[in-house]
Amino acid sequence: GPAYRTAPARGRDVEAEIVMDFLDAVKGVELPLTLRAPGVCDTCHGTGAKPGTQPRTCPHCHGSGVVNRNQGAFGFAEPCRDCQGVGTIVDEKCPECGGTGGITKTRTLNVRIPPGVADGQRIRLAGRGEPGERGGPAGDLFVKAILRPDPIFGRSGDDLTVTVPVTYPEAVLGAEVRVPTLDGMVKVRVPAGTPSGRVLRVRGRGVPKRDGHSGDLLVTVEIVMPAELSPEAREALDRYESLTPPARRDHLEDLR
Repeated sequence: GPAYRTAPARGRDVEAEIVMDFLDAVKGVELPLTLRAPGVCDTCHGTGAKPGTQPRTCPHCHGSGVVNRNQGAFGFAEPCRDCQGVGTIVDEKCPECGGTGGITKTRTLNVRIPPGVADGQRIRLAGRGEPGERGGPAGDLFVKAILRPDPIFGRSGDDLTVTVPVTYPEAVLGAEVRVPTLDGMVKVRVPAGTPSGRVLRVRGRGVPKRDGHSGDLLVTVEIVMPAELSPEAREALDRYESLTPPARRDHLEDLR
């Protein structure tokens, strides 16, 4: 046959999605991935005919797959209806592929997800796509990471985010609070007079980066209001209010 047919052909690239937990993506993980790809039926080697039989040339189009029709002054070619444009007719269909010559092949491979992958990020795995033909190189596998949200942590670039509740006295007087990180709890100092919404930074406790460093953990302080107070606590709060000046609101009127 012609020389171009024997040249090695590179395998096709494959796109896939893989769903993983938020923390697995941050730390890196190895997961099984099942790929389904169209392939040639091994039973009939793509002919669609039952083993031991051969497709025969379509007598209607003489193997060309097209039929010429004349309509008045116009002549046009259309796909042959007898063979659906293939040029051959299969009398006894291959039992494995039902006469299509093709089959869906599945393969499962373990995919190593590097640390710090973000939601929606595409990871290229060289040579893990479809195998090449006639000794050609394999294609690449592109895996899109889909992350399940985490109940505790969020993410902002290379930083992890977490919200920590503190009581009003803790925020006013200052306190040491235990904060979750990727590996265990750490103690974080909440300075006296910390307002709700302030962000405290814990260095190096965020998302691992390729250069070996890590981002930071951003801790948002959230002051929790008590739903109800005991009579003693209410009395203490009334006394506290009588000892503190009211909040200045007159400047709001000036701004108007």
